[in-house]
Amino acid sequence: MSIIRWGILGPGNIAKKFATGLAAVPDARLVAVGSRDAGRAKAFAHEFAAEKYYGSYEELVADAEVDVVYVASPHSGHCEHTLLCLNAGKAVLCEKPFAINEREALRMVECARANNLFLMEAIWMRFMPVQTQVRKWIQQGTIGEPRMVQADLGFRAPFQPESRLLNPSLGGGSLLDVGIYPLAFTSMVFGEEPQAVTGYADMGQTGVDEQAVMTLGYTRGRLAQLACGVRTRTSQAAWIYGTEGMIHLPEPFWHGTRAVLHPGEKTEVVFDHPHRANGYEYEAEEVGRCLRVGLKESPLMKLEETLWLDRTMDQLRVQWGLRYPME
Repeated sequence: MSIIRWGILGPGNIAKKFATGLAAVPDARLVAVGSRDAGRAKAFAHEFAAEKYYGSYEELVADAEVDVVYVASPHSGHCEHTLLCLNAGKAVLCEKPFAINEREALRMVECARANNLFLMEAIWMRFMPVQTQVRKWIQQGTIGEPRMVQADLGFRAPFQPESRLLNPSLGGGSLLDVGIYPLAFTSMVFGEEPQAVTGYADMGQTGVDEQAVMTLGYTRGRLAQLACGVRTRTSQAAWIYGTEGMIHLPEPFWHGTRAVLHPGEKTEVVFDHPHRANGYEYEAEEVGRCLRVGLKESPLMKLEETLWLDRTMDQLRVQWGLRYPME
């Protein structure tokens, strides 16, 4: 594959960000966009120079010139639309959260494996240069053994009950929308599923979590203190505390361009790496790399990890009594 040919399913705001990043990838091209509204698909295609547009998802996945589809529909549609793509023979990059729950996620993973196709959750921060540097520092032992993670991501959204952030029918709430970021960050640092999961949430008027705090316990006594919110602005920063030093990712840790290493008594080291575009280009490059060498999942964002992230969020929602209408 000299050029990876992309299709986009669901031309919303997140898809616009992805298309902007994709334009900065020289060996990738946006071929087609699909929407249930042909007018929206046409406008998106015109804005981002896509060659074709379709008024249905079925037409998009039937396009023989599309190699991989970026699923960017609301949370509640991720499972259905990923299965549609996979069963049509298309590789998939599915926007986070991968699924509403672990049961849906398992269906998606099993379908990809049955069809021998690539599938990955779009945890875009995982592929950014700053996150790559953080992993290198940890692997090199510059802070000793990581013992604790603190991270949060919260913002103040207006109260709009029908919006995807607050509507339970769309999988709304802070955990699925932004809580996945501190959870995935911690998962990257510790490299395993938590053994203990505890959380508290403020359930708003629409019945979804507007803000939440989480405490996770891992093997060897390692801990994480995390928070998220869609009605509460937080620091949006992250810290990794090790036996010999610390790593700080200042706001916004989830798509930032800076990390600061505090290696014990030694002089701090600052790593700065501006994005070439907007940060979405790196996950698109990783998908292209995997497809070219025949990988069915990325070693940097394995499907096993996606499943344990979904299990963790399921456990938290059980504690909060949050069950979505489609479950």
